[in-house]
Amino acid sequence: MRKALRWLLALAVLIGTLSTAGAATAAQPEATSTTRTTSSADIKDQLLAIPGMSLIQEKPYTGYRYFVLNYTQPIDHRHPSKGTFQQRITVLHKDVARPTVFFTSGYFVNTNPSRSEPTRIVDGNQVSLEYRFFTPSRPDPANWSKLDIWQAASDQHRVFTALKKIYTKKWLSTGGSKGGMTATYYERFYHRDMDGVIAYVAPNDVVNNEDSAYDRFFASVGTKECRDRLNAVQREALVRREPLEKKYAEVAATEGYTFDTIGSLDRAYEAVVLDYVWGFWQYSLLADCESIPADAKNAADDDIWTSIDTISGFSAYTDQGLEPYTPYYYQAGTQLGAPNIKFPHIEKKYIRYGYQPPRNFVPRDIPMKFQSWAMRDVDNWIQRRAQHMLFVYGQNDPWGAERFRLGKGAKDSYVFAAPGLNHGANVAGLVPEQKALATARILEWAGVATTAVQSNPSVARPLATYDARLDKRNIEREPTLRP
Repeated sequence: MRKALRWLLALAVLIGTLSTAGAATAAQPEATSTTRTTSSADIKDQLLAIPGMSLIQEKPYTGYRYFVLNYTQPIDHRHPSKGTFQQRITVLHKDVARPTVFFTSGYFVNTNPSRSEPTRIVDGNQVSLEYRFFTPSRPDPANWSKLDIWQAASDQHRVFTALKKIYTKKWLSTGGSKGGMTATYYERFYHRDMDGVIAYVAPNDVVNNEDSAYDRFFASVGTKECRDRLNAVQREALVRREPLEKKYAEVAATEGYTFDTIGSLDRAYEAVVLDYVWGFWQYSLLADCESIPADAKNAADDDIWTSIDTISGFSAYTDQGLEPYTPYYYQAGTQLGAPNIKFPHIEKKYIRYGYQPPRNFVPRDIPMKFQSWAMRDVDNWIQRRAQHMLFVYGQNDPWGAERFRLGKGAKDSYVFAAPGLNHGANVAGLVPEQKALATARILEWAGVATTAVQSNPSVARPLATYDARLDKRNIEREPTLRP
């Protein structure tokens, strides 16, 4: 699982990851007749009355109150007396009479007001949580053995338990990519907390060493013409390794990049190049193939460099690019798993390292041991016990090649794929029938479906008006080959 740090955590803004909504100037939808207004002073006092809750900042936004907060969490939920740390959360408050959506990106928390798709659908409040060990929500010193999916789910459970006393209506959990994984793991361990789960583009790597689904995906995604263009540029970047690595060294010297964690500039260069095709399909659409050099063999070195850098990002495997995402790579190498794909269009003589494992992206002084049972446990539980869960994927998103699937024991749960879409797939991108059904189920799970929607899902619509700033999809992208 790789990344291009030049793109920051964002395309998952379909579910509110890093919306760029800022100061409160955009018009907001008027409160409906069923909404009871709660004063900002009242809700602020209620939030700060929670033991362990403290205010970092309050930001105004028309129609809402927005708070950035710290919450005291145990480093180890099994042994709460053995130390605490401060975990950032945000609260987009609309009204205690509305349902609440619990959002996680699985990474950092955005500290500007933003609204996930389910929050807009149910016209509710939104609580967002920063994943443990992402700075500044990291214990000091950091005991990395306490970074696992159960500890993170227990963080969410504790936040929910504290806030449920204020927000007493229905709760939904959501997230995109690693955030979708996080929402799913939370449901597995604390399935009585949420009334529904909407997980977007969530990978499900059940057997870490079996990744043939990804190879099949890349053999058929898009069109042959587009695949051929991408494959040719990727191969050419390895054929021209010497001159392009010289350019890379010059850029590294100028920018102050170092390569201690991955081991060498050469390793970093190959990792970035091997991310290229995956990165394109993760964040681009078929129409974007026109931007890929059509004749790679005769393209200038600068054209090959620019295409690779634009999609993969040559800062990705520098120490500076890896360090912020150490918690992710640690989890990929201990529980989540990581893909390993083949490159049949590239001769073996050009590939020195192949897809490198997460261990190569984490400092060696942090011990790692893979737990092969962790994802199997989650997958078995979802197939047998899933209830009120919706999984949304993009047809052309590589991460969807290994996805969650439902078994006979699942109830009122769904897996849908948005045609032609990538890692930014959402409910709005589904075919009309699935879009209506998904919207209706979300409204029902949140307790706000009208009689008309209950009897006829095709009339289901989001309850809140689209806000260009609050719901804006950021064009910046999260690092490539990291879910």
